[in-house]
Amino acid sequence: MEDSFFKKIYNHTNIKKDDYNTIINAHTKVDFSKNDIVLNENQINNAYYLVKSGLFRSYVVDYKGNEITTGFFGPYDILIEVASLFLRIPSKETIQALTDCEVYKIKFNDFQNLYSNIEGFTEWGRNWMSHQLFMAKKRAVTMHTQSASQRYLSLVKEKPQIIKEVPLKYIATYLGVTDTSLSRIRKEVLSQTEKLP
Repeated sequence: MEDSFFKKIYNHTNIKKDDYNTIINAHTKVDFSKNDIVLNENQINNAYYLVKSGLFRSYVVDYKGNEITTGFFGPYDILIEVASLFLRIPSKETIQALTDCEVYKIKFNDFQNLYSNIEGFTEWGRNWMSHQLFMAKKRAVTMHTQSASQRYLSLVKEKPQIIKEVPLKYIATYLGVTDTSLSRIRKEVLSQTEKLP
């Protein structure tokens, strides 16, 4: 395993060198193939994953039976359904591999053990959760305050790999637009980019 990979994700000044060895050893390498389901709706999430390579998406099925993408996960992201894992309730979301993927899995009980026994890991966990709450709030606000074009440009800037490798239909539902609208937005953005000096 690459120490630098784990240290980049579990980045906290109070995690000691010896603690990193304990943290790393709590994870196991897992490979997923394209279209594999990592977590099904109504299943209780019993682990989370550090994404080494590949892309995933989370989605829900709306009242009309349509799949609505709720998130994308790529390298150095933590692949998790937070509510199900920590509240021990059935997941509202399904998590699917969009490409062949390599991840490192940590079971819920092993996470709990690290969280209880390594002070720096506890502090990292609190910081990470605070950041996730902030990002969830930011996404909820931008869905109402930004245009579809602005949301698309933000996704291009923040996660360019998604734009390059993920099917249009998944990106469209994530942005809250139709496939046709997204195609128009992409053409407009491309034409504006071509006009730049």
